[in-house]
Amino acid sequence: MIERDLKPVLQRLVGEYPAVAVTGPRQSGKTTLVRHALPDFRYVSLEDPSERAFAENDPRRFLEAWPAGTIIDEAQRVPALFSYLQVEMDEAGAVGQYVLTGSSNFLLMEGISQSLAGRVALLTLLPFSESELAAGIGADRGLEETLYAGHFPPIHDRGLEPDRWLASYVDTYLEKDVRSLIRVNDLSRFQLFVRLCAARSGQLLNLSSLGNDCGITHNTARSWLSVLEASYLVRLLRPHHANFGKRLVKRPKLYFLDTGLLCYLLEIDSPEVLLTHASRGAIFESWVFAELLKQSLHHGKAPRLHFWRDLRGREIDFVLGPNHALVPIEVKSGLTIASDYFKGLAQWSKLTGNPADRGYVVYAGDKSSARSQGHVVGWRDLPTIFSNNVLA
Repeated sequence: MIERDLKPVLQRLVGEYPAVAVTGPRQSGKTTLVRHALPDFRYVSLEDPSERAFAENDPRRFLEAWPAGTIIDEAQRVPALFSYLQVEMDEAGAVGQYVLTGSSNFLLMEGISQSLAGRVALLTLLPFSESELAAGIGADRGLEETLYAGHFPPIHDRGLEPDRWLASYVDTYLEKDVRSLIRVNDLSRFQLFVRLCAARSGQLLNLSSLGNDCGITHNTARSWLSVLEASYLVRLLRPHHANFGKRLVKRPKLYFLDTGLLCYLLEIDSPEVLLTHASRGAIFESWVFAELLKQSLHHGKAPRLHFWRDLRGREIDFVLGPNHALVPIEVKSGLTIASDYFKGLAQWSKLTGNPADRGYVVYAGDKSSARSQGHVVGWRDLPTIFSNNVLA
């Protein structure tokens, strides 16, 4: 199997907390990770109807059958179980009692916040990072193949055709997750909403425009978007608050977290289409965003990631780090470095007073280099931004 960067973090936290919760989208590899990292733990899945009924009808007896040292998969399926877990963990007073997994951040976090706050270490597992894939299967794929296939484990573990698997994934997601979180009477309308969101990946979020295009209200658009967030299909990136004397935009940007899914929703049917597709820049920027998230989340760290944009349109695609050590990152989907790629970094340097060469330009080419205007980073070398300790 392909090793996950989160594995040693999970193993360490099991020895420090009564329970550890691993969340992430469906099919991101949560079950494989926890069972591989903790081979001595027992395993039960609440996706199993008989086990779920057991936990719902007799939670005390369920926990007697599955005592400390158990992985409870899809724990959010039985919310009432969390109160009984609290009693069990408090009475035992030991670390490493349970590992919980869940594919709905909203439901799992609701159960944890109500009953298990302070007792559970929280981790997030997204689909493979590019560095995990490169270490596991090699780095001989080109950028277009990488963007088109995305990073969901089944596609790579089993060598599946991305479009066929992703079509099934979307259908299953709509049936399993959407109906469990909100009442959607018209699934075709919701599917249109998802595709409209895909067309806006990398853009400032305008809920009114999104709702109008889909024929739903502003509040419904907000509710449906929260479902996509809770299921880890999209994430909103907030603007950085530093204004440097300029008026800033306040709206977040919307990003899909897997470019394979994004390409499928945009009806891109081959890697070659990405060479000239109008959304190439937005798809590549979405890929960079997801990879930056994974470099933090898969090492057990909270992401320190924003964008910066003023009302005159001056913008930095991503700003990493704590306030005292902000690192600007520009994203360009071209294969050749052009002088205007450094324009945003020069403006940022002038506004902040920080040296221009502290920033980064991530582009679609392969060669990386250090220049006076900023570091040039080829797409394969994106993790070097973190290995250079910019977030230390």
